[in-house]
Amino acid sequence: MPAKGCYFLNEGEEGPDQDALYEKYRLTSQHGPLLLLLLLVAIAACIALIIIAFIYGDPSTRQAVLVTAFLTLAVFVALYVLVYVECLVRRWLRASALLIWACLVTLGYVLVYDSWRKVACAWEQVPFFLFVVFVVYTLLPFSMQGAVVVGVISSTSHLLVLGALMGVFSAPSIRVGLQLLANAVIFLCGNLTGAFHKHQLQDASRDLFTYTVKCIQIRRKLRIEKRQQENLLLSVLPAHISMGMKLTIIERLKERGDRRYMPDNNFHSLYVKRHQNVSILYADIVGFTRLASDCSPKELVVMLNELFGKFDQIAKANECMRIKILGDCYYCVSGLPVSLPTHARNCVKMGLDMCEAIKQVREATGVDISMRVGIHSGNVLCGVIGLRKWQYDVWSHDVSLANRMEAAGVPGRVHITEATLNHLDKAYEVEDGHGEQRDPYLKEMNIRTYLVIDPRSQQPPPPSQHLPKPKGDAALKMRASVRMTRYLESWGAARPFAHLNHRESVSSSETPVPNGRRPKAIPLRRHRTPDRSASPKGRSEDDSYDDEMLSAIEGLSSTRPCCSKSDDFYTFGSIFLEKGFEREYRLAPIPRARNYFACASLVFICVLLVHVLLMPRTVALGVSFGLVAGVLGLVLGLCFADEFSRCCPAWATLRAISERVETHPLLRLSLAVLTVGSLLTIAIVNLPLGLPAGNETSLRTAGSRERTLCELLPHYTCSCILAFVACSVFLRMSLELKVVLLTVALVAYLVLFNISLCSRSDCCGHSLGNLTRTNGTLSSPFCSWKDLQMMTSFYLVLFYATLIMLSRQIDYYCRLDCLWKNKFKKEHEEFETMENVNRLLLENVLPAHVAAHFIGDKLNEDWYHQSYDCVCVMFASVPDFKVFYTECDVNKEGLECLRLLNEIIADFDELLLKPKFSSVEKIKTIGSTYMAAAGLSVPSGHENQDLERQHAHIGTTVEFSIALMNKLDGINRHSFNSFRLRVGINHGPVIAGVIGARKPQYDIWGNTVNVASRMESTGELGKIQVTEETCAILQGLGYSCECRGLINVKGKGELRTYFVCTDTAKFQGLGLN
Repeated sequence: MPAKGCYFLNEGEEGPDQDALYEKYRLTSQHGPLLLLLLLVAIAACIALIIIAFIYGDPSTRQAVLVTAFLTLAVFVALYVLVYVECLVRRWLRASALLIWACLVTLGYVLVYDSWRKVACAWEQVPFFLFVVFVVYTLLPFSMQGAVVVGVISSTSHLLVLGALMGVFSAPSIRVGLQLLANAVIFLCGNLTGAFHKHQLQDASRDLFTYTVKCIQIRRKLRIEKRQQENLLLSVLPAHISMGMKLTIIERLKERGDRRYMPDNNFHSLYVKRHQNVSILYADIVGFTRLASDCSPKELVVMLNELFGKFDQIAKANECMRIKILGDCYYCVSGLPVSLPTHARNCVKMGLDMCEAIKQVREATGVDISMRVGIHSGNVLCGVIGLRKWQYDVWSHDVSLANRMEAAGVPGRVHITEATLNHLDKAYEVEDGHGEQRDPYLKEMNIRTYLVIDPRSQQPPPPSQHLPKPKGDAALKMRASVRMTRYLESWGAARPFAHLNHRESVSSSETPVPNGRRPKAIPLRRHRTPDRSASPKGRSEDDSYDDEMLSAIEGLSSTRPCCSKSDDFYTFGSIFLEKGFEREYRLAPIPRARNYFACASLVFICVLLVHVLLMPRTVALGVSFGLVAGVLGLVLGLCFADEFSRCCPAWATLRAISERVETHPLLRLSLAVLTVGSLLTIAIVNLPLGLPAGNETSLRTAGSRERTLCELLPHYTCSCILAFVACSVFLRMSLELKVVLLTVALVAYLVLFNISLCSRSDCCGHSLGNLTRTNGTLSSPFCSWKDLQMMTSFYLVLFYATLIMLSRQIDYYCRLDCLWKNKFKKEHEEFETMENVNRLLLENVLPAHVAAHFIGDKLNEDWYHQSYDCVCVMFASVPDFKVFYTECDVNKEGLECLRLLNEIIADFDELLLKPKFSSVEKIKTIGSTYMAAAGLSVPSGHENQDLERQHAHIGTTVEFSIALMNKLDGINRHSFNSFRLRVGINHGPVIAGVIGARKPQYDIWGNTVNVASRMESTGELGKIQVTEETCAILQGLGYSCECRGLINVKGKGELRTYFVCTDTAKFQGLGLN
């Protein structure tokens, strides 16, 4: 059977088109929404700055700030509208990102210039540029390399400009140098945490895109599998029966989780319906047995397929349904599944066309073959019985009579009953058929028969239609089978299962797309890429793939996630509607979660460096940072314990602890809260609050040696902002917990800064008024505690809002990732179920080794034919069933009789699931006769290598026959019947092949099959009859056989046969188990 996943697009293969799709996905699902978020924050920030400029101070002194703020506000609003209505294509989106960055940097430098011009408050706009650096990585649509370049330019330019303004190049100062170094540390932290954000988002984005592609591939696989399944099922069964059987198979597979049907103790399902007023046609190729004996395996298969393919075409043209092929016998019915008033005329016309087709073959090749056709009209029961190797069949007394009509027919003529004649309405002339003279059953039942006169026989065909017989020495030397094969191949009948191997068959329902669309090179199969220029449906299939991808990408777009409707999330907030799925998401492990703790520790180091460089070095500072360093060291030790275990193998338990950080939600959450809480606390814990009375002089003295609170306030603010950022680096942490931590921290910071500034307001104003620009500061009498209070609050709120909205967006992406993984898992399970259904359906048409020839990586479209030197063939019939079968109102016109036959055949099929009968292959059922063979699954090229195993197949077949008898005895006990099995077995060479394009059928042919059938038909009830050659092998295996004597076998003369003694049968387990 085909290997799983071999039908379709290679997973993990990414070409240029997938890269383009990924860029489109990034543009739609991330760049656009994140850019909107940034523009929204930037618009709010501009409005806030304008309000601050108007409320605090004289607006006329801040004209530069106001003009710049108004201009950038106008630019941001315009860009927001363009991005919102999706007017910016990808290239312009990148340009708009540069424009946004330039506007923000310009606004920042205008604020620096305004502060310098007014010598205001030592406010160097470090938080503003930190904001610019952070959003360059997290919200602007730059690549990683581009973001690094822009972030470094933003940081470096600010340091250079500030250094120039503070005179560091003309008059170097340690005090200013430390301040610039602290600023550099802050910018470095912003760049590193921003890069961490971007790297994590890019990984998550690629992961989500990969799963999105997989989901779409699985959906396409499902659609194609369903179509293949329908094509496959419809190639075996009519549509009015196949759908119910398909649903039953799927239900059983889902219930039992097994691809083979394991029946329960109840009655098996019966898929049989009664139809009235139909005509049944039986046709047999006279002389074909002699011709087939001279054929090679391929010639036989090609010949049968071309002949029956032609008959299928004739049947379709005449509204007939082919039922089954039995060797060289072909029978069909008109009036199924929909009743037709012209059913008799359809069958007669088909019979005449078949005779004419064979006549043409005979005249063209010189091969002596002809067609014998028998037709009868009446009622039938049609459907499928058994569990394995389903074949649509018909049963009734009228079917048996039609078979008799064919056997009693005349070669080259159509033989019909009086019932059929009555339905013809004198459409054809007939003559007396004298069928009763050729068949005792017709004579016994007093059936009057007729031969139809072909209207074409009364009108000579045009000269062009006379096909000359082959002439010349070359033609005469050619074997009859070769002449037949060459002529029949010109008919061009379709090959079996050809419809399963072409994409056109599965793209018929695709919606056409404009011809201008360029098809994408994403083949459905690994093994070939069809010529799409010759196949509009192939182009449609490719374009529909891209359309589906783009549609899914648009569905993933979270441009307006809070207000958009979704089947998976609540309208407000990204909470799953399904509670179980929400719980699964929150408890899911987070791979590489320890990286979050490492990044948070990096933020701690940067905050520590800022405090060491600028803050007064007090005992409280050392103790507080020492405690937090110890806590973070412990946390990192737990997270990276597996790294220590590599150095010290004795610490193997550390690896389990490290894994639990990623897999155990409570431990992970506790460590995250501890880490973030420590950082949020350490950023502000050393801020001086109260001012003791009488300390004004000491403060002034300290001011000459150390920086005042007002000078240090921006760096305390930056420390708090970095703590905020440390909270945001925990991308997969609960959004609600982030909101709580950041909100509590914001409120605490605002309260503490306001308390500190209020208590120091006089001091700040006095001390700042006495500091000079030559000391390297930017303070002046114009600075007030209200300016500091407002700007501190502004930047804290700005970062708080940005990080909350960014965390909301990241949480949405994480949930989408989880959602698509879950969908992929479910759809993959559904696909596997469908694949198993296909496999089961195919195995119910063909043996597994034959099915692999038609579906899988090979894509082998050649004829399937195989010759075997030794195959054991068995026919087992229940002759008493013909007597048991009656058609009356009590048994629903024979339906209940067929229900019992279905139970018998189904129980026989169950035996095939036993391991010891794995080499036995069911071929078909013919009425109440069960045909099977052993030795057909031998790999090609090994048919003649193992004589002992070949003999073992014969013993297996005998044991299978005995098991059938025991099964039938069990059925007799439960149904109060006395059926007995009649079995015939023979072994020898056979030819196996698949024929028929509309309804492909696996069959075996050869003298071995014919003799095995005669062994059954001439056998006795309750006994297994075998030939003399088979008896010799069975005796060598330890079986007892009883000589029956010579019997007359049709076509073979007298043969000596034997009965296998079933009561004393024994086998020695030669390969049977």
